[in-house]
Amino acid sequence: MKQNCTERGRRIVECGMDIAAGSAICRGDKNYMGNAYMSLPIAITVEGANIMTRSFQIIGQGLTRCHPHMSDLLKALQLPPSEEKHGVKIFVKQFHKIVGHGITNFFGSVSRGVGATFSSATRSKTAYKNGDELLAYHEKQLLRLAANFALTADLCFTLGGRLKFEELLMGRLADALGAIYLGYATLHHYDRRRGIEGLEALTEHAMLRLEREAQEALYAASENFPGPLGPVASTVMKMGCFPLGGLTRPYSDPSDTLTKEVSRLLTTPSEIRDMFQEGIYSAPDGAVHQMTDLINALPICVEADKVATSLRREKREPTAEETNLIAKADALRDALIQVDVFEHATAEEAQPGYVRPALQGTEERFANLDKTVFREAA
Repeated sequence: MKQNCTERGRRIVECGMDIAAGSAICRGDKNYMGNAYMSLPIAITVEGANIMTRSFQIIGQGLTRCHPHMSDLLKALQLPPSEEKHGVKIFVKQFHKIVGHGITNFFGSVSRGVGATFSSATRSKTAYKNGDELLAYHEKQLLRLAANFALTADLCFTLGGRLKFEELLMGRLADALGAIYLGYATLHHYDRRRGIEGLEALTEHAMLRLEREAQEALYAASENFPGPLGPVASTVMKMGCFPLGGLTRPYSDPSDTLTKEVSRLLTTPSEIRDMFQEGIYSAPDGAVHQMTDLINALPICVEADKVATSLRREKREPTAEETNLIAKADALRDALIQVDVFEHATAEEAQPGYVRPALQGTEERFANLDKTVFREAA
């Protein structure tokens, strides 16, 4: 979760930097993005750098620890020679369980894949507006993806110790696992906060993207399965995860219509915005705080935009109240786009003839420079 959340957080902050543009790189109290951007590398690198977590730890260490029978099999191999007969019995028993577990996962992946594909093909694009149907549908899709992942994890054991050197494969499987996990977290959040207007559209948008990510990560893994048994494992994986070929890859990115609906909910006063603002610090009245000022200015600016649109459409003069509203919105916009201005960083820099330390002695160095070499080169 740390790797997934910090990587997605990095992309969110980078998008915020794009929106804030130049004001996001001008240091000062008015810059509400700069500190978040500069602190991101801390989250990315501490407690195990994300590049190592994704390409090694999640799958390389988690695969044997999370398998229901592999741990007992490994313990049997570590028994002392005096318990060899007992160890062999345990090994054979656990090996049979592992094979049976793999066969069960294969057929479970096939059956759930076909069933989930059928439900995707027959689903209306507006079905998400019914909360119960939204939950039931996406739970079914996550069960299918979890079954696909379980089969893929079993096939990874064919690589033996080489698995820990296959960073590309482990990275793709980590992406798939992360998307599935976040999908369940998203549905849990929706179930807890049901009743918020617009939450269905937001949940649908998030789930479609996560399901698409998991599907494509698993498909890329099936296309590039490494090792001597790679072609065999790749074929088994495709048969188990995508038994009908492209038909069993039903997930696609959200439609433009749904994306625009989510965008509207996030950029206008709504219950969705109120939900996201719950964890944001709000300064008391009268205090200068850029984020609080932005939040407070949004309803006024949105209402002023509606009035301006109405005036253009109806080709009429504004009323006194509308004039005041537009003027207030313009004043707020002008104040919010300003950046911090510093006359001089120190008193020393304000003195006449001040030269930055990096430039001191530049004139002397140029005067003593042998210009013959430069003339010959020219």
